[in-house]
Amino acid sequence: MCLAYPGKIEIINGEIAVVDYGGIKKKANVSFIDGKVGEWVLVHVGFAIEKVNEGRAKGMYNLLSDNS
Repeated sequence: MCLAYPGKIEIINGEIAVVDYGGIKKKANVSFIDGKVGEWVLVHVGFAIEKVNEGRAKGMYNLLSDNS
């Protein structure tokens, strides 16, 4: 099973972006997509693989963060 996690692009420097995952910020490679600052993306093993709208990203984030 593969898991891609949603995050919001904050900074882009070449092919590397800083992505915010609900307060946790990590670097991700954005060379597979045409991502821009402020857009939401799905990141799998350090690579942004798909752009998503904010509603979908937040819905996925809520499902993945639910501890019940």
